[in-house]
Amino acid sequence: MITNWHIFAVKLLMVLSVLVLLQGFYGCAGDPSDQPFVRLQENEMIQSRIFNRAISYAVLLPENYNTLVDSFPVVYLLHGFGDEYNAWYKDGLIQYYYDQSVAETGPMIFVMPQGFNSYYVNRYSGTLPYMDFFVTELVPEIDNRFRTRRDPSQRAVMGYSMGGYGALILPAKNPEIFSTGVPLSMSFRTDEQYMAEPQEVFDNQWGIIFGGSGISGESRLTNYFKEYSPFHFFQQNDVSQYAGLRIFLDCGDDEETLSVTSGALHNLMVEREISHEYRVRNGGHSWDYWHKSLPEALRFISFGFRGLPYPEEPDPVDIGDLIPSEKYIRETLTGSDLQLGIFKPSGYDTDTIRYPVIYFIHDFDGSIRTDNALKLFSLLNNRIKAGKIPSCLMVEIPAEPDRITAAIMAGIIDQIEAEYRIHSGKKGHVLAGNNRGGTLASELIPGFNERFKACFLFDAELEAGARAMEGIYYYIDMTDKSSNSHGNFDLYLDLREKGVKHEYRVRQGFPSFQSFLNGLDASTGYLSQQLSGN
Repeated sequence: MITNWHIFAVKLLMVLSVLVLLQGFYGCAGDPSDQPFVRLQENEMIQSRIFNRAISYAVLLPENYNTLVDSFPVVYLLHGFGDEYNAWYKDGLIQYYYDQSVAETGPMIFVMPQGFNSYYVNRYSGTLPYMDFFVTELVPEIDNRFRTRRDPSQRAVMGYSMGGYGALILPAKNPEIFSTGVPLSMSFRTDEQYMAEPQEVFDNQWGIIFGGSGISGESRLTNYFKEYSPFHFFQQNDVSQYAGLRIFLDCGDDEETLSVTSGALHNLMVEREISHEYRVRNGGHSWDYWHKSLPEALRFISFGFRGLPYPEEPDPVDIGDLIPSEKYIRETLTGSDLQLGIFKPSGYDTDTIRYPVIYFIHDFDGSIRTDNALKLFSLLNNRIKAGKIPSCLMVEIPAEPDRITAAIMAGIIDQIEAEYRIHSGKKGHVLAGNNRGGTLASELIPGFNERFKACFLFDAELEAGARAMEGIYYYIDMTDKSSNSHGNFDLYLDLREKGVKHEYRVRQGFPSFQSFLNGLDASTGYLSQQLSGN
């Protein structure tokens, strides 16, 4: 028989069981040591006194953050115009690329704040003081919440597009907070570009930030704009305050306008002797380009965090097996004592087909000509064996400016066409040159547009104002420490303006024969297209 006591006892037992479960659940929740470690903290908030509201941000922590007591350097990742703070971990895949590089770069903390469309500066009107918020509220918040290294040498800023400008302006204006900036496809304008912006674009994107909405021409160049324009503050008489900055500029050659901005900024920084790295690769305004930027960008940041100078030169390309010296054939130009170097591809002496041809105007950089020619021919011969470029005849011409005239060049071409089986017309005919040889190639090509399909220039010593020949494909390659950056950049701008097919590259290092080989190897995909007649 069930009594009231039995019913009461059962109910009491049920209540006690629920209480025990709840105590266990809430007890675990209240004990941080029992919580799973989450590296990517996506929905963090900072209550801003300046904005009188909460601002969102995300944090990516090192994998071993919760098992160590170490402190870590911090990289602030800035998003582009119209994007959100989560772009860096959703589209940017920063956790993947960081994890791929961490063995080399070391552990870091990444902070991704909501930047609105602020360009990461204070608006001239005082209505959106974003830079003030960043340096006086966000950075201290991160330092208080996480185990960070609280020194400017241990803080970097990296961003794309609008965030690229932020990655330049935040360290430039706050060197006591940040030492390193990595602008990727930096969205900004030279004075000329700024004045040429359509009125609606200017008012909505620029005038609202720097003042001048509704006006045109030089009136747009307000004092506030000049204060925040690197084209003005890098022009000031004393630039010693920027000596401690570490800047890595990177922008694709297919950008509509931003590659012009970045190229002009690079030239200005070279003129003012402001140390920096500069890269231009194939691509436009997309995550595909920025993803390919990240490995070197993170490496650059890590060198700064470790207090190490960034390497002046990249690793030399692996040439592969050297061809035997007898494969480098010397032939005298008829009617002259000029010696040409010839390389015939494997099979040439036994088949009957016609071949594409590369004419190299070779600046052997004060070294022994034969040694460098063997390296040049060997590199390309090994790429032929690997199927990266088609079999071709190679003609090496010494870069002697006083001797390699248009008449001499015509004689060289006539003799090669008469004595060797090469394609007729201009199909598969490429003219290339390095350093002074590049200068000669660029000067000669306008007179030979019916004999050559393409012109490949490697650290060509071009004068400012260099111009292109229409109807010729151009491949321009230079190192970022070149003293001829203006000439190469001007040629690139002319190619863009004329709509001439081209590629433009800027790589790490100084002009040298080794740099030429590195650039030549990087160009083989494009060289293959031109030799194939595509």
